[in-house]
Amino acid sequence: MKSTRILVVDDHALFRKGVATLLSDTEGFTVVGEARDGREAVAKAQTLAPDVVLMDIYMPNMDGLEATRRIKQAMPSTRVVVLTISEEDQNLFEALKAGAHGYLLKSVEPEELFRTLRGIVRGEAFFTPSMAAKLLGEFTRKEGAGPVAQELAAISPREREVLGLLTHLKSIMEKLHAENRVQVVAYALRKGLVKEPPP
Repeated sequence: MKSTRILVVDDHALFRKGVATLLSDTEGFTVVGEARDGREAVAKAQTLAPDVVLMDIYMPNMDGLEATRRIKQAMPSTRVVVLTISEEDQNLFEALKAGAHGYLLKSVEPEELFRTLRGIVRGEAFFTPSMAAKLLGEFTRKEGAGPVAQELAAISPREREVLGLLTHLKSIMEKLHAENRVQVVAYALRKGLVKEPPP
């Protein structure tokens, strides 16, 4: 299997080197470089052509959002995953607009980071269920009273929660070696994890 080439970008050397070491020690990942600010990230991304850029937001010289925009303009096929301490809604929305494929908090467990990176390389986008719910809420608000907003408004809180949880479906399918959602449901029914709905 081809190793995923990663550029790690963060202005805190200890954190940056820790993440780089963690990824280097994990099968399937190769850290091709590190950058300490957005300007350096753009230059190194163009030189090293990584598959994925792990991008912090708050950095000197050029922040991660601007760096993401520039990298995506210059190299559309490079995937950017924001890895930050920021839970601010605005940063999430700006990262999406800049072209980020995922948004993770620095409190993420290593295994979740690895799963996310593997999924993003396969073409998936990743946001936690709470972030997915925020995105839905923002989309509904901006659409006003349009038909899409009315459809989203009809979704119950529980249905929104389920919609957010769908971000984990690919990971579940991978772990169960299932090829599609039907196989996942069949497995859950066989194991008694869910109850069959009444006829």
